[in-house]
Amino acid sequence: MAYSKQIPTGFPTDFLWGGATSASQFEGGWNLDNKGITQAEVTPKSEDRRMNIAEATLASIEAAIADTTDTRYPKRRGVDFYHRYELDIALLAELGLKAFRLSIAWARIFPKGTESEPNEAGLAFYDKIFDTLNKYDIEPIVTLSHYEMPINLTIERNGWFDRKTIEDFTRYTEVVFKRYHDKVNYWMTFNEINAAQWGFHATGAVDFGLPENEQLSIRYQAIHHQFVASAIAVQQIHALDPDAKIGMMLARMQTYPLTPNPADVQAAQLADQLNLFFADVQVRGEYPEYMNRYFAEHDIVLDFAPEDAATLAAGKVDYMSFSYYTS
Repeated sequence: MAYSKQIPTGFPTDFLWGGATSASQFEGGWNLDNKGITQAEVTPKSEDRRMNIAEATLASIEAAIADTTDTRYPKRRGVDFYHRYELDIALLAELGLKAFRLSIAWARIFPKGTESEPNEAGLAFYDKIFDTLNKYDIEPIVTLSHYEMPINLTIERNGWFDRKTIEDFTRYTEVVFKRYHDKVNYWMTFNEINAAQWGFHATGAVDFGLPENEQLSIRYQAIHHQFVASAIAVQQIHALDPDAKIGMMLARMQTYPLTPNPADVQAAQLADQLNLFFADVQVRGEYPEYMNRYFAEHDIVLDFAPEDAATLAAGKVDYMSFSYYTS
């Protein structure tokens, strides 16, 4: 099949013009080759076709696990990339794309998240993906976690709220980096990490129906553990491949004041800070003072391990990436 590598006029020749996906959105093959169930695959389709991204309970999770179909869980089937990847990647090449962002499904590598040894069938699948991308000279950009936590970690640990999940994640990233560091040059740690402010969708922690202060405490503790895990992953890949680039990913949501009233201006500024502080921590390696003030004002006390500050400082990302949906 003939394909072109031309990109639109005006862009530099090394510009990575491409497309983006995630395993939880498009792979399918949700129960094949020893793969475990993820948090995305227990989130049902609602009546208005939107996803209930925060309203998980242990009862709803148990019901979802017991349901072995994909009727109510569309992310279980995706678009069947798991079987059609060769054709799909050939079509990307025909489009002239030079880069392809995808994620590795954590539960393909460690089905429960707590195993000591990885699932070889899952590792072999991504070997085939990267080899096919290389065949067409398409640069893979790999997200390590794109809302694909093994659901067992919610059941055993309440997701990222438990510090032990850091160990589970870094065991996964160590395996993935060692396996693919010679095939992947660009990495991201957590997709739209600020989505963790909305709960289960990104934290894997069940907090639906709790009082607001309790919810905030759970979510920001889970976020802190993700920051630490991200910083450890940065150090892992740089130790293996100093030339690799690993970044953070933010859903950028600019907020404008409704009126010139100083109260509205201040509210808009706070909303922007709550969005941008994720980049502050991951790019600069420390919490900004305005977040310490926010935590104090909302009676949020984070559990910091003695080594966390040093870990964050040593694990600053190489680049910042963002999605931008609306003005």
